Amino acid sequence: MSADERRPPSSPTDEQLHRASPREVVEQLRVTFDEDAERYDRARPGYPAALYDDLAALAGIGPGCRVLEIGCGTGQATVPLAKRGCEIVAVELGAGLAEVARRNLARFPRAEVVTGAFESWPLPPEPFDVVLSATAFHWIDPAVRVVKSAEALRPGGFLATIATHHVASGTDRDQFFADSQDCYERWDPATPPGLRLALASAIPMEGEEIVRSGRFEPPAFHRYETDVPYTTATYVDVLLTYSGHRALPPDAQHGLLLCIGDLIDHRYGGQIVKRYLSELRLARRI
Repeated sequence: MSADERRPPSSPTDEQLHRASPREVVEQLRVTFDEDAERYDRARPGYPAALYDDLAALAGIGPGCRVLEIGCGTGQATVPLAKRGCEIVAVELGAGLAEVARRNLARFPRAEVVTGAFESWPLPPEPFDVVLSATAFHWIDPAVRVVKSAEALRPGGFLATIATHHVASGTDRDQFFADSQDCYERWDPATPPGLRLALASAIPMEGEEIVRSGRFEPPAFHRYETDVPYTTATYVDVLLTYSGHRALPPDAQHGLLLCIGDLIDHRYGGQIVKRYLSELRLARRI
């Protein structure tokens, strides 16, 4: 799954919020993406081409490479891997998301989508060369995700996780995200006041969980910044793919989206540009 922020773009990501959230809350939120799989497929951005080039150069992604993907969504990362000739088994919790992923992967006979939770999915006897999870690893039970990924890999195989962050561009474009905070504070009382986007350089590279497992070498990090333009309609569309926005009460959700849409239309000429940071974390299995 791609860019899963529970709160607005000027706030902490899902991964940061999960550290302070009970597991039952996380379980409730992670099923929200399946409520509108077609919107998710339409609105969610993909990942930079350079990221796949680095996966090929550093982890051997290419023809014949066996890949297990955890949480494929509708295939935002799966399709580019399939185009490179990988043999893929993708495990997706949401039945609706999995159905759209199968449609997107129909022309790739070596790509299979399995509906189910990774935590309980039985690993096949043949190990994988790469286990990949694109903006989905933080949704997996932390007691399971690293250890089971190691068990799925051959010795020397790679765990590749992709995290997506909303970051500041360092330009006057960031003013929209500061202005939109007023909408969140009005319509979502759980929003901490005064949140602002951080520069990519301020986002920590987190590898302690990987090292602590004792199953992998220390991870390497590769980062890519991408600017994505949005109209009012397409921005509201992508907001409705975030778990926290979907989980708001209907009146609050409606008010929030109207507030943001009005802001874009009347102060920003109907268009904004959003900067994403995609982070590839690669760890070789010992």
